[in-house]
Amino acid sequence: MRIISPQLEAHFSDRLQTLTTCWKITRKDNVELGFTDHDQILNLDGLEYDSIAGFTPSTVESKSNMSVDNLDVEGQFFPSKIAQEDILCGLYDFAEIEIFVVNYNDLTQGKLVAKRGRLGEVTLSGQMFQAEVRGLTQHLSQTIGNVFSPSCRAVLGDNKCGVDLTPFTVSAIVSEISNNQTFKASVLTEDAGWYIGGEVIWTSGNNVGRRMEVKEFAATQLVLALPMGKSISVGDGFDIIAGCDKTRETCQNKFSNIINFRGEPDVPGTDKLLTTAGTLDKTNRND
Repeated sequence: MRIISPQLEAHFSDRLQTLTTCWKITRKDNVELGFTDHDQILNLDGLEYDSIAGFTPSTVESKSNMSVDNLDVEGQFFPSKIAQEDILCGLYDFAEIEIFVVNYNDLTQGKLVAKRGRLGEVTLSGQMFQAEVRGLTQHLSQTIGNVFSPSCRAVLGDNKCGVDLTPFTVSAIVSEISNNQTFKASVLTEDAGWYIGGEVIWTSGNNVGRRMEVKEFAATQLVLALPMGKSISVGDGFDIIAGCDKTRETCQNKFSNIINFRGEPDVPGTDKLLTTAGTLDKTNRND
C-alpha cells in the first residue's frame, strides 16, 4: 500500500497535471544525491534535486507473487555528483535509491513513492551508466543458512574462521607502477602466490580507504582483481593481507587453523555419485 496525501491524490485527477519524477540516492558513505527529470532544479526536504534530461528509469514492474522487482536506471555521468571513478571505487555499491513522483508546482503536496531499493549491478559504457535497482524482495531470494561444500565457507579472519590477521598483514608502499591494476612493492618478498586471494587496503594516496582483492602475485608484483578507480602513485601506502584459497591444505599448512575449517572436502560430489550409480546399474544388469 502506497501512502499519498489527499492533495496529491486530487492532483492526479486533474485534467492538467504538473508531475515530475525524482531520484534520491544515498551512497554507502551517507552522501545523499538528488536528481529530477524536471527542467528546473527542485528543493525538497532540504535536498537539491538537479535537473538532468539523460537520467531515465525503465518501467517499474512489481508482481504479487513476491518475485524480485524489475527496474533499471540509466544516465550520463554528472559533473560533481556521479563520477566514473566513484562508481569504480565502489561508492555506489548497494547504495539506497528512492524513486518518487511530485507536483513540481506545489511540493507541499508530498510525494508518491514508486520504488525503493538498492543499486545492484552497474554497467559502464563510454559516458553512460546503467544500474540495476533491486527491490526489497531481493532479500527473500538469497540463501539463508549453511550448505555443504568442499571449500571453506568462512571469510579469512571472521568469527567463524578465527585467524588473527595481524601476522599475515604487511604494510608496504608502491615502488613501481605499470597501471592502475598492476604495480610492485619491493618489501613484498614472499613466495609467488602468497597474496593471491588476499586484499589490499589503501592507507594513503588517491585511493585511501579503498579495498581490492589480489588476483596475482609474484616477484614483488601485484595484479589486482580490478583496476583502482583513481590513479596509483609511487609512494602510496597500503596494507596487504595474505590470501586463502579455501582448501583444507592451505588452512592447515599456511594458517595452522584446521580446527576451524568450514568445508567438507571428503563429502562425495556429483561426479562421484554418478560414477557410483553407474557402477551399481552395471552390476544389476550383469545379475
